[in-house]
Amino acid sequence: MIEKIKHLERIALQLEPSSEQRALLMDEVLKYSEDFLNRIYQIPAYVSTEDKGKDILLSPIVEQGADISSLIKLIEHNVDRPGLNPASGGHLGYIPGGGIYYSALGDYLAAVMNRFAGIFFAGPGAVYMEHMLLAWMADIVGYPKSAGGNLTSGGSIANLVGIVAARDAHGLKAKDFEKSVIYLTTQAHHSVDKAIRIAGLKECVIQDVQLDEKSRMDADVLERTITSDKKKGLNPFLVIASAGTTDTGSVDPMEMIGQIANHHNLWFHVDGAYGAFFVLCDEGKKILKGIEQSDSLVMDPHKGLFLPYGSGALLVRDKQKLFDAFWYQANYMQDALNGAEELSPADISPELTKHFRGLRLWLPLKLIGVGPFRAGLEEKLLLARYFHEKIQTIDGFEVGAYPDLSVVTYRYIPKRGNADDFNERLVKAVQNDGRVFISSTMLDGKFTLRLAVLSFRTHLATIDLLLEILKEKVKLLNS
Repeated sequence: MIEKIKHLERIALQLEPSSEQRALLMDEVLKYSEDFLNRIYQIPAYVSTEDKGKDILLSPIVEQGADISSLIKLIEHNVDRPGLNPASGGHLGYIPGGGIYYSALGDYLAAVMNRFAGIFFAGPGAVYMEHMLLAWMADIVGYPKSAGGNLTSGGSIANLVGIVAARDAHGLKAKDFEKSVIYLTTQAHHSVDKAIRIAGLKECVIQDVQLDEKSRMDADVLERTITSDKKKGLNPFLVIASAGTTDTGSVDPMEMIGQIANHHNLWFHVDGAYGAFFVLCDEGKKILKGIEQSDSLVMDPHKGLFLPYGSGALLVRDKQKLFDAFWYQANYMQDALNGAEELSPADISPELTKHFRGLRLWLPLKLIGVGPFRAGLEEKLLLARYFHEKIQTIDGFEVGAYPDLSVVTYRYIPKRGNADDFNERLVKAVQNDGRVFISSTMLDGKFTLRLAVLSFRTHLATIDLLLEILKEKVKLLNS
């Protein structure tokens, strides 16, 4: 047995490269990443290829390894070349993610140290760091000291955690679901619908509250609907508002909704995955007034703070509600109770094992401070308003409502033919051009184009380029 163990050890030691090997690997990786970053403003925002990176399947996982150079070439050709380039400032579709370099350094350190950030006993410093970051988020949105939260993989899990907390805070049992009511709008993100289903609440009464002319929840209709539902013997318990919808960027009237929720004893959940971090700038704080009244709030650092994907957050006004919904104890974890001075993330979320997400946020905030983030967010607000103004000067374009945040809806009305067909061809023409990437949606049954400004690399020159490309493609499609 000893010989067998030693034999396996010699093979397994390949998992631990020497300092010389690490230097060679790092040199190749850094060379590739530096080249990518040095060319980032020239790399297309979107590339359509026939193979779609499928050649990655031609290099299967086998017993023996390969050299780093050949593997980077596989990544370059099959992963970084085809499709959407989210790192590009030309990514103006969907809600752009971030990817700031400082976070990559934090992720590298987190991966090398591999601190267990799920339990205070195992990684007290990591837990303190994440709780400090969550306390900072709670402070900027106006939550009380009783608030707590969790760093999640994104808005989808954050919405799920918030909705489960609401369910348990109201003590709902399966027998109550058919008479319990959830209020939202048709503009709520689809992850909200998914979270409702996963939380076992799909049998609840789902009330789609009417929208106003700017695609926001109509608070007066909400009030009347809740009152009517109570008279019918129903149990209103949850209202979900949006702090920046994906389709239009609209912000629901949170101050009024908060007052209504408080009056009727509803849990008030805000999906601010896209828009909540705009509270950092003065204009955004005005637009998001009332967000502090919510009972739970989703905000995604991989959107509003420009971090890499996999960076979400859920805040709850009363962290005890999270503990009540998610706490557990297993016999094998009994040592973790010794000397615990802080709630463990595992006690207030669905996750036990989790990536040490805090370091990717803490490092950039400490290295460069909050100021550049604040300036970047205000810049995005102004760029959206600039585009909204300028697109109207191009003959044939019509626009949606003045943007609340950094999403603008617009479409071209041709003098002849079907407008929906024309706009569908227009968005494809812009995407295939590749210099910038825009997206589309359906609003009131109309095929509508979207501009979403949130990449930290999107600046005035990017918006001016889009305006020129739109004029160019419209002229080509009309010819």
